[in-house]
Amino acid sequence: MDITDESSIRTLYESVGKFDAVVNTVGVCEYAPFTDMTDEQWTSNVMSKHMGQIKLVKIGTECIRDNVSFTLITGILNVKPISFAVEDAVTSGAIDTFVKVVAFELPRGIRFNSVNPTVLASAWDVYRKMMPGF
Repeated sequence: MDITDESSIRTLYESVGKFDAVVNTVGVCEYAPFTDMTDEQWTSNVMSKHMGQIKLVKIGTECIRDNVSFTLITGILNVKPISFAVEDAVTSGAIDTFVKVVAFELPRGIRFNSVNPTVLASAWDVYRKMMPGF
């Protein structure tokens, strides 16, 4: 499933049918010095981690059962920043804010959460040098 593509999200939900929860850990972020980040990198990252998760929820509200939940991943970097991760920190902060605000508007008792994990074990080999001590 491509989180940046609305039709891909709809196809996933249609294949699953009604469901009780969504937990998303998908989102692309590139790490580079702020002054080197291109508009294309920002756009790619925002469309994946930020707008992709927003689309996942918006479309998912049509299919999710009452009184159940969405959980989105943000990441620790908006709380504990590191060098070269400005885009990840910014999109993580945006998702945290989105969750707080939209939680008031979700219909039918749907709950909404975000989690700020440190490095996931499955990604440790990629991030180990950037994030010592996490």
